[in-house]
Amino acid sequence: MAKFVLAGRTDCPHYARAELLADRLQRSLPDFRIQKISILPHEWQEWLESTCNRNGWKHEESPMVWRELVDQGGKGMLLGGFSDFLEHCQDYYSVTSDMPADFMLNVAAENLETMMNLVVEEQLRVSLIKPLHIWISSALNPTSHFLIPNLLSAEVFPHVSAISLHLLDLEGNEEGLQWLRIETEDMALRQLHQGISDRYREYGQLMDTRANKEVKVIVSGDSFVNLKCSLLLDNACSIGSHQFVTMATQLENEAKAILAKELRVRTSEITNVIVWGNISGSFYIDLQCATVFNYDGAIKGPAFFSQKAQNILHDRKWLETDFQELVRCQRAAVVSKSLRAAAMTAANGILAVLKAWNGICSPDEVFSMGVLCPGDYNLPDGIVLSLPVTFTDGKWSALLDLTVGDELRERLQLYASELRQVCQITNAHTIHNTHFHSCSLLLPFKHIVFKTFKKSIGTN
Repeated sequence: MAKFVLAGRTDCPHYARAELLADRLQRSLPDFRIQKISILPHEWQEWLESTCNRNGWKHEESPMVWRELVDQGGKGMLLGGFSDFLEHCQDYYSVTSDMPADFMLNVAAENLETMMNLVVEEQLRVSLIKPLHIWISSALNPTSHFLIPNLLSAEVFPHVSAISLHLLDLEGNEEGLQWLRIETEDMALRQLHQGISDRYREYGQLMDTRANKEVKVIVSGDSFVNLKCSLLLDNACSIGSHQFVTMATQLENEAKAILAKELRVRTSEITNVIVWGNISGSFYIDLQCATVFNYDGAIKGPAFFSQKAQNILHDRKWLETDFQELVRCQRAAVVSKSLRAAAMTAANGILAVLKAWNGICSPDEVFSMGVLCPGDYNLPDGIVLSLPVTFTDGKWSALLDLTVGDELRERLQLYASELRQVCQITNAHTIHNTHFHSCSLLLPFKHIVFKTFKKSIGTN
């Protein structure tokens, strides 16, 4: 079978002549196939250069014809322009073209008019769709491979009919992003409206100038996440601080896993573990709200019956020393053994926070979130610390009905002081040149940011 690809400027007379010749051959020859690529005049040169560079060809005019080696694999074989295609058809198929010049011009004009009408129709169609825009930075991180299918499954955003997914990775390559885009589109998920790969440096400034002021931002990662959230806040001054959170669900889940092993229950049967402090630095695991279901102890009840974790765990020394250290070591152990396992944990945590932010959780469920200190617990202003929060009607609020003793308050003051010093060091290293790049202080910017945009950048 002979398969040819015919590409050319929409308004090109020679493209029109080659197109009609190819149609004639396809109608009369059962083994002849033609694929047409019509490019708008203002896009032709860029498309031509890109295609030639990708295939190692040299061609400078419209149209361009090549043969796909469908039986042999590999890249196509360049045939040339219209004259080369005409000569090939005459030699191999004894078919020629005798189209008058004025007819060629008329067909070319009709092609352009038809294409412009299609463009206008598509723009109108797209303008009627109001998708939810989701931006993922560090999109080539393994976390994204677990996260993206769930984001587009209608479970996290049940009332959203279309999603535009934007993939960013400052340290990745364009080819990797394009493959991720293709893989996402190949899943044929109903909610996916548009997928875009792009690169931006000034995330905070971008949100400040272009994002919907109701944008929601989640920061997740293994290093300096509180600091990164602070930097975004500093560069997006027009957006409310309540719309930025740093995710501590990974630490919560790691703490639950250790407790579950100690109590011989499932991890899912432990709830409301609290993480205070610097999520990727100095933190404290607090169990004053933690509850345990299905514990095999002296007191038993139905499936909905729970007990306070502190009433079951009597070894206070273990809770204050060994348990805290085990949680600190757990993440490092998971990452060292399986990057994929850590990515699954991160994706699961992000999805849990998104569901809570969208109202898909109980108002009594407690989450640990790194947020700009709201003035509670006698903490200093301007510091992002992990605190216990609950979600109601799409908004989080600090959980105030807690006991914060002198020892915990001292810990929090120490954590705040450490973070303030890191922020001062960062400022001394010129934030503009470092906070969105790899550097000795910040390390690779490996976090996930979700931004819901009313007006997308780079999309219709």
